[in-house]
Amino acid sequence: MLKEYTRRMTSKGQVTVPAEVRRKLGIRPGETIIFRIVKNHVEIDRSPMSLEEAFGSIRPLSMSEDFEAQTHTAWDEHAEKVIQEMKGA
Repeated sequence: MLKEYTRRMTSKGQVTVPAEVRRKLGIRPGETIIFRIVKNHVEIDRSPMSLEEAFGSIRPLSMSEDFEAQTHTAWDEHAEKVIQEMKGA
């Protein structure tokens, strides 16, 4: 079923997106939307998630055995690399 909404554009080119459209697209205040020109009409869509928005939204396939141990290993490897570079300098 086709639903149409009429809105008035402000002098600044702003238009209020109807609440039902916002709900249907899952758009919240502050989010980015896309206007796509297709032939003789315009489509509105929710913008894909940014990397920052996507971070942590999906569980890893497997959890790290021991994050603290991995952190210490990384620091030790980095320290060894710095020491080797200082000896070569």
